[in-house]
Amino acid sequence: MQLQSLMETLSGWVWGPYMLVLIVGTGVFLTFRLLFWQFRMLPLAFKQVFGKHPQHKEGDISQFASLMTALSATIGTGNIAGVATACVLGGPGAVFWMWMTALFGMATKYGEGVLAVKYRIKNEKGEMSGGPMYYIERGLKWKWLALIFALFGTLASFGIGSSVQSNTVALAVENSLGIETWMTGIIITAFSALVILGGIQSISKASSVIVPVMAIGYVTGGLIIILNNLELVMPALKMIFTYAFTGEAAVGGAIGAAIRYGVARGVFSNEAGMGSAPIAAAAAKTDHPARQGLVSMTGTFIDTIIVCSITGIVLVMGFIIADNSFGEQTGAVLTIHVFDQLLPGIGGWVVTFGIIFFAYSTILGWSYYGEKCATYLLGEKFVLPYRLIYIASVFIGCIATLDLVWLFADTFNGLMAVPNLIALLLLSGVIAKESKDFVARRKSGELY
Repeated sequence: MQLQSLMETLSGWVWGPYMLVLIVGTGVFLTFRLLFWQFRMLPLAFKQVFGKHPQHKEGDISQFASLMTALSATIGTGNIAGVATACVLGGPGAVFWMWMTALFGMATKYGEGVLAVKYRIKNEKGEMSGGPMYYIERGLKWKWLALIFALFGTLASFGIGSSVQSNTVALAVENSLGIETWMTGIIITAFSALVILGGIQSISKASSVIVPVMAIGYVTGGLIIILNNLELVMPALKMIFTYAFTGEAAVGGAIGAAIRYGVARGVFSNEAGMGSAPIAAAAAKTDHPARQGLVSMTGTFIDTIIVCSITGIVLVMGFIIADNSFGEQTGAVLTIHVFDQLLPGIGGWVVTFGIIFFAYSTILGWSYYGEKCATYLLGEKFVLPYRLIYIASVFIGCIATLDLVWLFADTFNGLMAVPNLIALLLLSGVIAKESKDFVARRKSGELY
């Protein structure tokens, strides 16, 4: 119990107001430093994701595949369970603060993508390695801070990446289908092993299929509910905007709760500033760091402005129907209940399958992140041992009680962000310089 209370204290401190100010503040600083780049360049960014590109030499996987790998790790249970938790603890206004976090978080994600490509290296196998550990070491010349990031990243991968995700799936399947958790554990571990043992090529291939299908499926289910209940949309949006500043219906009734939980879950969901997504961005085939930065920032838009918004608006519609109450439920169970209520028969299944695929894709994406952090610490010979330990942690997650694991996961996930945000702020001049260079070279016709 002592360990539990120690971790609770540590997690509370890591995710306390200082951290949230640092994460959002970095996004605000980069937004102004880059003169609102994420809004000016968003159309071009989406063109990069879905358009045709000349073949580039440098890199392991396509820009689309690198975004899908990053999104596979980003779109996870936070989009379903995290949004519900934020709404229960912070009231409907928390959704507004999620949006704010995402809009500024796009600048952070852009900066991470730029630095990831600029400072990446080729490893012994001829594959690209990059991410915060490399831009801290090569950009800031602080090897000690790079090692700290890699250590936290490795530890976080076993929590947030594998065991927490597989546990959420096992409980959702038990709840919906009555299948025992250990049976789900065997199935999900086997499917994870099939992909993970193949490395980034097989992870990116699987992600490029799974992520679009699962995101479109979940968003379609949410949109059907919204279109079927159009009369509730305006009241729901009005409530989100008014409660964001009045804090009604939030725990303690304070506006602080809406901001705190909206920002915390928003960051948790889109991972802007965490330092995880740039590890995938570094593998992309691209001709300029800024181009990959643009691709990276669309991930935050898709994750929070599209997927989380669907969950948030549907939950607030359910809140209005239930006489301004979320009842006793929270997390994924609340989201399943509201979807089922507003789309009887299939709504609950949309969320259940959403959870299964979202969590599975997160397990895949994070295995790559953890592997890159572990090999940075221990060298390339550690690739196979890491993959085997990671696959084992997927099974353990299904059968273990995870209160403590959640705490560990949350804490290390937060601690990863600190070295990364320091690097983003200190290297913001490099990000600005690369952005200017990109615009100039496109104008001159050197780049497409």
